[in-house]
Amino acid sequence: MTRSLQAVAYRRPSVLESAAGGRRLALETSAGLTPVGAEDHPRFFAGFLTAPQVAAAGLLAVADVAVARYYQRQQPASLDPVVTGNGDRLRFESFSGCGGVYARLDVLEGGLDGGAVGHGTTNVDVNNPLRDALSRLGGDDPLHLRVGPEELAVTTLDGPVVEKKVPLPDRWLRGFAEAQVVAAGFDLRAELPAAEAVRFLRALPRGSGRGGSGGPLWVVPAGRGLRPTTRAVSGAVCLPGPDRLVALQRVLRHATALRVYGPAVAAGGTVAAMASAWEVVLPGMRLTLTLSPDVSRGFSGEGGVLEALATDEAAADAELLSVLLAWEPRVDVADLAAASGLTVERVRAALVRLGTSGRVGYDTAEAAYFHRELPYDASRVERHNPRLRSARALVAAGAVALDGATGTVTAEDGHIHRVRDEAGVLTCSCLWWAKYRGGRGPCKHALAVRMARRGTAAELIGTGIDGGAR
Repeated sequence: MTRSLQAVAYRRPSVLESAAGGRRLALETSAGLTPVGAEDHPRFFAGFLTAPQVAAAGLLAVADVAVARYYQRQQPASLDPVVTGNGDRLRFESFSGCGGVYARLDVLEGGLDGGAVGHGTTNVDVNNPLRDALSRLGGDDPLHLRVGPEELAVTTLDGPVVEKKVPLPDRWLRGFAEAQVVAAGFDLRAELPAAEAVRFLRALPRGSGRGGSGGPLWVVPAGRGLRPTTRAVSGAVCLPGPDRLVALQRVLRHATALRVYGPAVAAGGTVAAMASAWEVVLPGMRLTLTLSPDVSRGFSGEGGVLEALATDEAAADAELLSVLLAWEPRVDVADLAAASGLTVERVRAALVRLGTSGRVGYDTAEAAYFHRELPYDASRVERHNPRLRSARALVAAGAVALDGATGTVTAEDGHIHRVRDEAGVLTCSCLWWAKYRGGRGPCKHALAVRMARRGTAAELIGTGIDGGAR
């Protein structure tokens, strides 16, 4: 697994301290991107939290995921959460060390008071002493929140700078990209009132990533609650690894509702495990955990971004859309299409492409993308995607032959794989397709055929010949 070390530097540790008229939560920021460019320590907010205990519990839940490994639980992870200021809200995001759980706390307009919210994205320091202090926070005293340095001006402060070397596996970067692609295919499947939400989450099986059975656990709406089932019946939602929802326990006593999101499930037949999202509604906030389809399966290998990465058109469209995002908390696809002159389909493909570089996320509660700029070199996502690299190499080596709706690919070992177009879906004779049936994106042979077709179409257009290849 390819990994690098990301240097994260803070002016001082984040702290929870006593202050005049209440307490103060000072969250220190690292280098990040803002509307005016890169800043060493951007400042996003200085004001009050309307529900201090709720915010503390939500922030701890996000930090819990950042240090957790739900599969092969060895040493803890150490990636600091990411904070984004979107003008009307603060978003705190993290990814588990195993790459299978994505967490986000949205502190909405109703959860903030007395200060303007800035724009930008950076890491935020959540250290162990701060976690201990937040876990002991009680009472109804006002809590002042500052995200960023004390002063807006860049000054040299006394005392040492806090530096961390954060291990950053490439699959975490790919995971951020894949999670938003997967979530964009979700719809609201169930909404439980507070009492039912608490009852359901506290009754989940513990100690088994697969719910104590030989396959994935499914739940289906029943009255005001959810009923477990072993079959993927119509309307069911997959709960792959109930243990991975443990971070939600932090906020249960503050919950006002639980919303469950997932893809559509048709009745009948065998359905593979699916990803899902679990959102706890809180006063002025939302905490969402998105789970990969299996405890042993991180988001990085889902392959949902490969089609967009393989197109030159999406790359150019993404560059155009990037100047229109403007740190919006809600990126409306129709509005982007109108502003850019692109079709809705091309806008969606370009947003997927932007997601691979961490420049957009997806909010299931609002069924909309949002703008952020992850504070690390996410350009490695494309460079280190093995299927994409292999497909480009096959095309460059002349290993792809096209024949109408069929393509043949001569692999590196000399084996010939046949790729067929079945209702717009490229199937393949390789072992990857036989195993996953498209459930983890296209194989390298199908990608290579898609690239070769687009290349042929571009050549025909360039010569003024309409070959019908589109």
